[in-house]
Amino acid sequence: MANAESDKTLRKIADAFKELAASVNSQTTDMEVAPFSRACSFVSPLFGCLGIAFKFAEMDYVAKVGDLAEASKSIATLNAMLDRDIEGNCVRKAGSHTRNLLRVKRGLDMVRVLFEQILATEGGSLKDPASKAYAQVFAPHHGWAIRKAVAAGMYALPTKAQLMKKLNEDEASARIQMQNYVAASGPVIMYIDRLFLSRELGIDW
Repeated sequence: MANAESDKTLRKIADAFKELAASVNSQTTDMEVAPFSRACSFVSPLFGCLGIAFKFAEMDYVAKVGDLAEASKSIATLNAMLDRDIEGNCVRKAGSHTRNLLRVKRGLDMVRVLFEQILATEGGSLKDPASKAYAQVFAPHHGWAIRKAVAAGMYALPTKAQLMKKLNEDEASARIQMQNYVAASGPVIMYIDRLFLSRELGIDW
């Protein structure tokens, strides 16, 4: 267990998003693509820990974060990334950086709601928190077949204790890091929403 500290997924997520939130709150610079995609990549293992119910989300999320990380090599800020897609008239095309950013933002939002629900619910089951998070964030954008598959997968979710073990956390430290992520991710998610809404792109497609 020598690498226990370096394996603290929740702490990595919370710390990375605290930094992003600080950059949003300072309002001096536009958010850069590189630190944003790096912070998002720390969330990827969490989807994997949730099992089959979120397999589709994990695969989709990981691919989209990979695209943003690649984009960061040639595009400095999220603002510039959206503007480039608008100029290229490809905002809503499958695979566009802008579309991928919207999907990644939904993944971050799902995790935020999941953590809020875990913190607010007693007991060892994740079924209720995960079902609520899915219903609030992903379900409106999914067809019947995916919603049905996810509902079936909810019965295979790990327990809270199993999730903590996979994440190498005890409950007390996990609660602190979840609260930190909920607090830090809010401003980041709102910032991305504003990027879309200020360009009249909408956030519901």
